Amino acid sequence: MQHVTASDGAKIAYSEGGSGRDLVLVHGITESHHAWDPVRAGLEAKWRVVAIDARGHGESDRHAPYDPVTMANDVGVVVAALNLEDPLVVGHSMGGVVVSAYGGLGLPARGIVNVDQLLALGSFKEALEPLIPMLQGDDASFRDAMTTVFTVLDGPLPPDERARLDALSSPEPEVVLGVWQPIFENSVEELDAMAANLLSGINVPYLAIHGSDPGVEYVHWLLGLVADARVEVWPNAGHYPHLVDPERFAERLDQLDGGL
Repeated sequence: MQHVTASDGAKIAYSEGGSGRDLVLVHGITESHHAWDPVRAGLEAKWRVVAIDARGHGESDRHAPYDPVTMANDVGVVVAALNLEDPLVVGHSMGGVVVSAYGGLGLPARGIVNVDQLLALGSFKEALEPLIPMLQGDDASFRDAMTTVFTVLDGPLPPDERARLDALSSPEPEVVLGVWQPIFENSVEELDAMAANLLSGINVPYLAIHGSDPGVEYVHWLLGLVADARVEVWPNAGHYPHLVDPERFAERLDQLDGGL
């Protein structure tokens, strides 16, 4: 692992491999760059892959704040330090919010790919609210709440792959609650307005891949904010479509880049 230093002094870790066009990967909450391991070989055959540990995760510093804009700027620091030229920037789950923020800030990218993360965050707040007392409770209740969250999301993820993700996962209360702090503190209307404001700044091609149907209303909302957005549903793929079908995922990124 190598590190770069963010503007606030936090050390951000990343792993690099392969050669070719530049590709940046950002993982989901509690995970690390290792979450992408099953797809790395297929991607590194054609891409220079840089997989980042978001702050508070993996080998990056535990250094608040943990909001998506701060994490997006961390990605920008890595991109600049490595002289990546308009990379394709891909994020899963929490990483999908981070890369969307990255695009909204106008940071260098040839395209943005959001893997299974709804950005109308008001709906996420409504789903999360019943778990807030557990998340803010003792360590046992916090871990029970996180298990509930991830069990719902698994879908067809094979048991051995779930076990692998569990082994690398590090659900740290300070970090998780820091990431979700805006969800706790803002109303549904405020969250949706914040998301809309950020998304309206995206001016590069944007692909959203969902493992279940996000609904017509959500798709219309997203397409109304991001002029060059495409939404794909991979039926019954659950929250980890890239891990359920790594080969298809690698092929799809290659197809996407070929059309940019």
